[in-house]
Amino acid sequence: MRSGWIFSTVAVVALGGCLGGGSDNSATGSAVGPSGSVVTGSEAGGNSLYKVSITRTQYGVPHIKAADFGSLGYGQGYAFAQDNLCVFLNDLITIRGERSRYFGSTGTYTIEPNGSTADNLTSDFFWKSLFAYPEKGPDGVMRNAWERTRDKTIPDYQQVVKGYVAGVNRYIAELKAGQHTYKQPDGSTVLANSACANSDWLQPITEADMYRRFVRLAVLASSSVFVNEIGNAQPPAGLPVTASRLKPSSVKPAQMVALLKAKPNPLTEMQEKDRFGSNMYAFGKDATTDGQSIVYGNPHFPWRGTERLYLSHATLINQGQKKLDIMGVGLYGVPAVLIGFNENVAWSHTVSTAYRFTFYQLQLNPLNPTQYMYDGKMRDMTAMPLEVQVKQADGSLTTVKRTLYRSHFGPMLVLKASGVPVLGWNNATAFTLRDANLENDRLINQFAQWNMAKSLDEFIQLQKTVLGVPWVNTVASGPGQPVYYGDVTVVPNVTDQKVAQCKSEPFNTVVGQLSPGLPVLDGSKSSCEWDTDADAPAPGIFGASHLPTLMRTDFVHNCNDSYWLTNPAQPLTGYSRIIGDENTQRSLRTRLCILQAQRRLAGTDGLPGSKMDQKTLEKIVLGSELYSATLAKTTVLNTICQSPMLLTSGLKPVQTAQACAALAAWDGRANLDSKGAHLWQEFWLRAIQNPGISAGGQSVRSPVALPPLNLPVASPLPVSLPTNFWVNGFASNDPVNTPNGLNVANPLTLTAFADAIDAVQASGFAMDEPLGNIQHSGVQKDLNIPIFGGSGAAGAFTVVKNEPTFLDKTGYHVVYGNSYIQAVTWGADGEPKADALLTYSESTDPGNPHFADYTRAYSAKNWLTLPFTPAQIEASKIEPTLELTGN
Repeated sequence: MRSGWIFSTVAVVALGGCLGGGSDNSATGSAVGPSGSVVTGSEAGGNSLYKVSITRTQYGVPHIKAADFGSLGYGQGYAFAQDNLCVFLNDLITIRGERSRYFGSTGTYTIEPNGSTADNLTSDFFWKSLFAYPEKGPDGVMRNAWERTRDKTIPDYQQVVKGYVAGVNRYIAELKAGQHTYKQPDGSTVLANSACANSDWLQPITEADMYRRFVRLAVLASSSVFVNEIGNAQPPAGLPVTASRLKPSSVKPAQMVALLKAKPNPLTEMQEKDRFGSNMYAFGKDATTDGQSIVYGNPHFPWRGTERLYLSHATLINQGQKKLDIMGVGLYGVPAVLIGFNENVAWSHTVSTAYRFTFYQLQLNPLNPTQYMYDGKMRDMTAMPLEVQVKQADGSLTTVKRTLYRSHFGPMLVLKASGVPVLGWNNATAFTLRDANLENDRLINQFAQWNMAKSLDEFIQLQKTVLGVPWVNTVASGPGQPVYYGDVTVVPNVTDQKVAQCKSEPFNTVVGQLSPGLPVLDGSKSSCEWDTDADAPAPGIFGASHLPTLMRTDFVHNCNDSYWLTNPAQPLTGYSRIIGDENTQRSLRTRLCILQAQRRLAGTDGLPGSKMDQKTLEKIVLGSELYSATLAKTTVLNTICQSPMLLTSGLKPVQTAQACAALAAWDGRANLDSKGAHLWQEFWLRAIQNPGISAGGQSVRSPVALPPLNLPVASPLPVSLPTNFWVNGFASNDPVNTPNGLNVANPLTLTAFADAIDAVQASGFAMDEPLGNIQHSGVQKDLNIPIFGGSGAAGAFTVVKNEPTFLDKTGYHVVYGNSYIQAVTWGADGEPKADALLTYSESTDPGNPHFADYTRAYSAKNWLTLPFTPAQIEASKIEPTLELTGN
């Protein structure tokens, strides 16, 4: 029971009159906003009448029903705040640039999906720079990024946003009044959302917060990767410039690549597919037992922070007309379903390989490093004087000032590697970034209109015309329809020809070694500006006609490699490199993704028949095969294990017998009862960390010969490659099955096996310990919930990312990976049939009854059939429906 959540009708009506706007004075349409400011009118959500019902079913899933869009948003905001208020507010404080104000300057904040971690002060300056200064839009009007998004949002969803704000603020006011508590199993009572219930940052939110949140999500794979690099970028100090200060250094580009590879940095983090990945399938009529399509989705997203996914169901019926009936998940603070289904279409997403930004190199005025050459004339950078309030140890506030700069392309940045500026800012040259998704004001419209799509055809047409999807591939289908794939997303219109004409060397090649396909362009010429396709809805991006799509009647898939092998029977080719690579090696996870579909349709996976159905798919996708073991376990047993002793990297001798006996008995999977999965993972992750081996066990080609890079470094670093990781290399005519054959002649592979044995011994876990005794949820640590799955780099389809990565005495703690998992099909009557799992549960509040219940179900592989129809919802509800009204 949710004590404090269920109100009588009289109480709700009474509260609606005084709390609807989220403040003590909401009857006049105003509320106390962030930083003590007063927000009035529609921003406080106090002028509209809202009426909505919220019904909770198993695992706390809210079903929100209303007769207008504002009321629908009101219910969504209220229900979400009940479950996740504190995590949401923490992020809003971040993107307001107020972390230092509330938490001091020395703490840090991590954007979990892209791995960007910055101290609070740097974070504040970055976000203030992003939102503090208006820019001229295509219509010539000066507007802030969030204001542009607000103004472009369709009117119905502007009302949803207003209602959402009002619903969140109502809950905040009630929480401040002490009205929400939970009864615990031991009979005690705790305050709901206790992490923020009594904090000074528990403040009403505004519409501006919501639109900033949408922009923040749009730039998740672009600008916000570079919080430190942008937030700390400063022009060189000291004038005049002397000839000696402009003298080139002797450092070579290959050495810069080595520096960048030596430590994590934004360019290497962007290639981490376990950090920012997903799996998805769509099976069509020729591949399913009943001729109905099946859509499967499984984003690999954080188990912490606001990029968790929240499962809900929204229904809008006005005067008997159903305008919206959508179920699925959205990222925190987004009042639309991002992955889900309605009666007409189901869809899912995976992170795309396309880049959403480009770097530009600027030629500076040596006497003024804030001026740059453009078409033969000097231009001034825009100076952005910023102020951040910082909380001191005694609670007082001081003001810290910093001036950041931007070119007409976008913000200035400085990218360093081991303290050496690779993309630096001196008196001769500097670097800036243009971000297509910072200009994308269509994101919320894309999903809002998809939520109301009446057919697969409409869904596809909306993707092409709105073109607001920021950074994900899409698969979709509908009842009786083919299956569709599209990487129809916001991509800078930079063709391969444009790169050839405008690349800025040697920096383009250096960056390309870390992030292949990401260009560094010459910023001194207007001819190097992005192009615009005739069918693009905004300047500077590709239109749908130049982006990859595929329709099939068997299957399509994506598991985070490029579009190329969406279906191996029909490879997609001929697209610009900035979108993705073609005829190149796929990751182990992608290969397993394809093989699982091919095995099923060939009838070679050991399961009955040779076609897919919903339940068979659910068994396959949670099977937890480690494809690296499928490829290499027998080789290890037949070769490495024939040596009774090996030396670790520290020259410590270890015996192999016990470890090899465990591997011989291991089932090659990462299920809870799998014995030896941890030993294999310890071996594989060490083996692929060897120099010259990329994530996923891919052998790296020798570096390209590069011209000297003029950067100050004392001495060059040697770059050496080991012998090949695989015996048989990649073959483009057999891309699913190659490379293969683990090369046990590689001494580094032998050392990795010895180090793995040593690590397991040091951990105290047995070589044949069941994985369920080792690997647990890292966000519900005290509850000791076992979690199955393995690393994508080891070829797991069922992905987890652990903290720490390698085994210690406490085991593995899952903080990332499988999140929302759905398998959607339709019955003969056209009614959707959806089974789903939410790995980390609906709530981030430890006191909430839905903090861990869905996680336990996931641990046991107990899929929930989602109640969708009114009768199903009524039969599944776990408490009386909450009826809310408010102003």
